[in-house]
Amino acid sequence: QVQLVESGGGLVQAGGSLRLSCAASGRTFSYAMGWFRQAPGKEREFVATISNGGGYTLYADSVKGRFTISRDNAKNSVYLQMNSLKPEDTAVYYCAKSPSTAVTSEVYDVWGQGTQVTVSS
Repeated sequence: QVQLVESGGGLVQAGGSLRLSCAASGRTFSYAMGWFRQAPGKEREFVATISNGGGYTLYADSVKGRFTISRDNAKNSVYLQMNSLKPEDTAVYYCAKSPSTAVTSEVYDVWGQGTQVTVSS
């Protein structure tokens, strides 16, 4: 069973940057990956997804141009570079794996425990 572990969250001022990492256990990393987030009192929402080879990415409109998803298959890891952070980006961020790139959480079958990102104004 694949396990996912996120890291890199923290407290940052508005306009700042953070880089989240997600490490996957297991010998293969041949699946799509996604990042989601959930703010207090809100539903979990899609942030970004990347194909198993890294050649295809898709972003939520709210983060397009500010966030970049990438992966290093040799390290079984996926990353989320977050720039120009806003207070509304405050949430718990989750990485997840999926058979294919998707924006709906139901397609993802394994989730990490989440990492808190807090953006102060």
